[in-house]
Amino acid sequence: MSEALGLRPHPAAPPYRGRTVPFPGVPPTATSRRAAPLLPAVAVVALLAVPSAPAGDGTAGSGGAADAASALLVLYCLVRVLRARARPLTRTAALVLGLPVLGVSVAVLTSDDAVAALPGMARYLQIFVLVPAALLLLVRDRWDFRFLGGSVVALALVQGAIGVVQYLTGTGASYRGEDIRAVGTFGPTDVMGMATVVAYGLVIAVGFALGATDRSPRGQRAAALVCAGLLTVPLVLSFSRGAWIATAVAVGLQLLLSGPRRAAVAVLTAGALGVVLVGGLGLGSQLVTDRLGSIAQVTDAPDQSVTDRYTMWAAATDMWRTRPVTGVGLKGFPAHRDSHASLALSSGSDTAGAGLGFQRQPLLSPHNMYLLVLSEQGLLGVLTLVGGWAALLLRTLRGPRGARTLRGAGTDCGLVVTGLLVWQLVDFGYADIGGPSTVLTAVMLGLAAAWALGGVQADVRPRAADPARNGTVGT
Repeated sequence: MSEALGLRPHPAAPPYRGRTVPFPGVPPTATSRRAAPLLPAVAVVALLAVPSAPAGDGTAGSGGAADAASALLVLYCLVRVLRARARPLTRTAALVLGLPVLGVSVAVLTSDDAVAALPGMARYLQIFVLVPAALLLLVRDRWDFRFLGGSVVALALVQGAIGVVQYLTGTGASYRGEDIRAVGTFGPTDVMGMATVVAYGLVIAVGFALGATDRSPRGQRAAALVCAGLLTVPLVLSFSRGAWIATAVAVGLQLLLSGPRRAAVAVLTAGALGVVLVGGLGLGSQLVTDRLGSIAQVTDAPDQSVTDRYTMWAAATDMWRTRPVTGVGLKGFPAHRDSHASLALSSGSDTAGAGLGFQRQPLLSPHNMYLLVLSEQGLLGVLTLVGGWAALLLRTLRGPRGARTLRGAGTDCGLVVTGLLVWQLVDFGYADIGGPSTVLTAVMLGLAAAWALGGVQADVRPRAADPARNGTVGT
C-alpha cells in the first residue's frame, strides 16, 4: 500500500535552468532570488491574516485583500506566460483544470437569472481554475512546494494563536452563551475560517514530519512536529465538528501510508497530548467532550443547527430532481430554497461575539459542497467539478511500478498533497465555498495540481560560481 500512495517520485528534473537552491556554498542572496517568483502566492496567504468586514446581509462575504491578491497572482502568471511564449500547461493539466469551466458555463446559461449568476461563475473559476492553474505554473520544484506550504503553516500558527487568546480571554465567537469559540481574524460570520486554516497547517505539518528523510532540509521533522502539536490546540478550540472529522481522516491516512510503526507512535503521542490538553490543562474539557458526543447523536436529539443542515440537504436534493442535468443555476439555491424546504428550517443562524453584536446569518447554502453543486449545476457540474478533484487524487496516489516512494526524496510533498486532498473531500461533506478563507482552498488545490499534474521537479544543486544559473528563471 505504501508504494501505491502516490507519494510518487516524479521524473528526473530536466537540466537546471536558473532555479536557485539554498545549499551550502550558495550565496544568501540566491535564496531570496529563488523565492521572489513565489511572493505573489505568499502574499495571498499572508493577507488572510488581515481581518475582513462581514457583508451587509450578515454573511462572511468575500472580496477581501486576499481575494484581490489572488487576482494579481493570476495576472502575474499570465504576464509570465505571454513573455515565455510557450505552452504553459500539458494537455492533461488543461483538461483536469478546465473541466469545471464547462459545468459552470452551462449552469450560468441555463440559470433563471444569468446576470445574477455571473458573480458565482467568477468565484468558481477563481477557486477551482485560475488560482490553481497559476500555482501549477509557479511551483516548479520541491523547494518551492515546501516554501509555499511553510507559509500556510505560518498563517495557521498566527490564526491559531489569536484563536487561543480569544478562548482564554472570552473574546471569541459566541458558543453556548459564552464568547469562547476560537475564530481568529475571521469573526463570528465565518466560524469555519480559522478551523480550515489551522487544519490545513496541521495536515501540512504532519506530512512534512512523516515524510522527512536524510535528504530533507535540516530540522524539518522536528519543526513540523512542534507546529503540528501547537496547531492541535486551536483546532480543538474551534469546536468545528466537520474540521475535526476531516482532519482525523486525513492525518489517519497520512499515518497509515507512512508505515505502521510511525502510525502507532503518532497515535500514542496524539493520545497523550489530548489527555494533557483536555484533561490536565482543562482546555474546554467538558465542552469538547459534549461536542464530540454530539457527532454521534445528531440523529437522536439534533439541535437546530443540525436540523437546518438536514433540511437544506433535503431541499438541495429536491432542487436537483427538478433539473437533474443542469441544476437550478449558479446562485440559485437561495431563490429556490423556501419552495423546496420543509417548515423545520429556521430563518437563520445566530452569530455574535469576536467584536460583533448579535445578528441573524441567513442560510444561503446547504453547507455541503456536493449538494450545492448538484442543486445548482446538476449532474454535469458534479461530473466536471468533482471529477477534476478525483483526477487530482488519483494522479497523486498513482505511482510508477516498483517505485519505493516512501524512501525517496519528495515523500513529504506527496504526503502533504494526499492529506490536503482527502481533508478537502471529506470537509466538503460538511461545508461549501464561501467567506474570505475560501481563497486558501484555491491555494491548496494549486499545490495539489503542482504535484499531481506538474510533476514537481527534484531539487538540483546550483553552481554558485555560475552567475547565469543563480537568481534567474529559465525560459
